[in-house]
Parts: sequence; structure tokens; C-alpha cells
Amino acid sequence: MKLINEFKSFAMRGNVVDMAVGIIIGAAFGKIVSSFVNDVIMPPIGLLVGGIDFSDLALTLKAATESAPAVVLKYGVFINTVIDFVIIAWAIFMVIKAMNTLKKKEEAKPATPPKPSDEVVLLAEIRDLLKK
Repeated sequence: MKLINEFKSFAMRGNVVDMAVGIIIGAAFGKIVSSFVNDVIMPPIGLLVGGIDFSDLALTLKAATESAPAVVLKYGVFINTVIDFVIIAWAIFMVIKAMNTLKKKEEAKPATPPKPSDEVVLLAEIRDLLKK
């Protein structure tokens, strides 16, 4: 039971839950970007360069035989994956840049001085009365 309680306290810490949510959202974002690249960006680029489907681009290193499949170097899929990475990296860069900008604005705000304690206020009133 001690191990289960220890795992429960570990799993329910804020950082672990936040990380899990980030991973799930990141995976979904990755799927969206992959679909965007494969279904929206690459078809027009392929059309511009002569009707090429990048996911079909491959170099056959060894033809298929009756007992073994072909050995194929699929560089078109690699190009799609690199474009996926660049888009995701750019999006993450923009989010971090926005967060840093907000953080700098927050740090730039002048902090209000702390309110003087009751003793200091009372002493200031006594001083002012003595001056009169």
C-alpha cells in the first residue's frame, strides 16, 4: 500500500499533471500539423514542381524478389516530416516568445511599496503631533 500511496502523491503533483496535459495536447497538435503539411501544403508544392506527390518519392535500392520485399529509401516521406518539424518548431518558438514578452512586461511593472506597519504609522502620527 505504501508504494501505491507514494505513486498517487507523485502522479497528483501539479507538474506531473501539467506535463501530461501538455503531452496530450502536443500529440494532437502534431497530428494537426502533419495533416496540414500532407493535405494542404504539399499538394500545391507538388503541383508547382510538376505534379509530384512527395510521399511517393522513393529510391529503390533493391527490387523485390519472391522471398523478400523491395528495399526502398522513402525520401519524400522524410521531406514531409522535416516540414512538419519546422512548422511545429516555429509554433513552439512563437508561443515561447509570447510567454517571454508577457513575463518581461510583468517584471517591468513597478512593484508597489509595502504598506507601513501599524507601529510605523503610529510613530509617524506621534512625530507629527510633537511637531505641532
